[in-house]
Amino acid sequence: MYIVQIASECAPVIKAGGLGDVVYGLSRELESQGHCVELILPKYDCMRYDHIWGLHDAYRDLYVPWFDSWVHCSVYCGWVHGQVCFFIEPHSEDFYFDRGCYYGCNDDNMRFAFFSKAALEFLLQSNKRPDVIHCHDWQTGLVPVMLFEIYKYHGMANQRVCYTIHNFKHQGFGGTDILEATQLRRPEYYFSYDKLRDNFNPFSINFMKGGIVYSNAVNTVSPHHAWEARHTTISYGLGHTLELYQDKFTGILNGIDYGFWNPENDRYLPYHYSADSFEQKHYNTKALRERLLLREENKPIVCFIGRLDDQKGVHLVHHAMYYALERGAQFVLLGSATEAAIDQWFRHEKEFLNNNPDCHIELGFNEELSHLIYAGSDMIVVPSNFEPCGLTQVIALKYGTVPIVRGVGGLVNTVFDYDYDQAHPPEERNGFVFYESDNTALESGLGRAFDLWGQNRKIFEQLAIQGMKYDYSWKNPAQEYLAMYDCIRHQ
Repeated sequence: MYIVQIASECAPVIKAGGLGDVVYGLSRELESQGHCVELILPKYDCMRYDHIWGLHDAYRDLYVPWFDSWVHCSVYCGWVHGQVCFFIEPHSEDFYFDRGCYYGCNDDNMRFAFFSKAALEFLLQSNKRPDVIHCHDWQTGLVPVMLFEIYKYHGMANQRVCYTIHNFKHQGFGGTDILEATQLRRPEYYFSYDKLRDNFNPFSINFMKGGIVYSNAVNTVSPHHAWEARHTTISYGLGHTLELYQDKFTGILNGIDYGFWNPENDRYLPYHYSADSFEQKHYNTKALRERLLLREENKPIVCFIGRLDDQKGVHLVHHAMYYALERGAQFVLLGSATEAAIDQWFRHEKEFLNNNPDCHIELGFNEELSHLIYAGSDMIVVPSNFEPCGLTQVIALKYGTVPIVRGVGGLVNTVFDYDYDQAHPPEERNGFVFYESDNTALESGLGRAFDLWGQNRKIFEQLAIQGMKYDYSWKNPAQEYLAMYDCIRHQ
């Protein structure tokens, strides 16, 4: 099967979050299973060019229809750790991708509307006719709209679209200017409720809604999050649209790349280990304590790795830190804040706890250190307010670090409570789950983990080993995507 992924990120060359990891990991797995996969990405000025091999001109003069004229673009081709990627560079006075950032500009809606248009124009003019076009998040929500309203009449009638939503919170909005720019025009047509009109703002089109309405198949990144999107407020206003299109909407759990996240051969670890040599993990714990100047003592290490923001339950992260210290544990935090107030809050905590031999706060992100924290910690806390899939808990499981998670989104699909999970026998359970978003709920989950660690270390370690034996690689999710692709190809 010939598959083209159109996305705004692809790790490690363009990575702002989990989207980049998914695009790269899924593409790599699909190729390993014998399919042809190509990626189309923006050519940002700030992307990691050191991760691209053999970057060269692929299509020098791509003229993209835009407003009542054209924008001249160049398309480059290169290999990102083995994956064929095409990078679109517009030669425009708007400098759409020469901003020193991926997102956060006032005209992001126009930037990615242009990228979507340019990606389709590149497929058209280069005579590429994939079986499936796979789009991701609001940035490419207009791709299926333009494919089925414009490009199918110009030789692309046989292409099918799969649309994956990674985060419902960011949906992409615009007005008639977007319709004029992309040459969709006809505002009276697209501003109807059954097309692109936002469900709550009659004066705005919604990119993500367009992706849902026009694509052949829609999914989000875990089965439980798909349920939440339809039946709770987590879809941020798109629940009714998902209800209308429930027959083509599903959830497919993300995977992780075990070529990169694997304690058996992790290049960042001083000591390698597996489920069969779990005792070697303790040497990484000792190395972690030495690196972070934590006291060497017989007590559990709890960690948090990730963004410090409301989505990740930052108020519970803060409480977990002090609760762990109160219970005689050690706490390690590695993360960066997305808001100035949260950053200031945790900088204050870092200064306050600076001389505490049982706590280390590292603000920012350090790839090498994150691997050592996963390997050296006994537990990880993931108290998210919402979590479409979550990667940290899956990585932690692989490293034998027991997750304590809030029961939302993909966390429900990957972590099974030691005490209370009725769907899995004791030998298949792998962590601790709590459900409310208050301090008492967090303490119920984290407290049970501390109790087990302190009262029966052997059983706690067996729980960690059971987590290591789960397979959350891309192998099974890729099979689900292929089944979806195959289904829509024959519609």
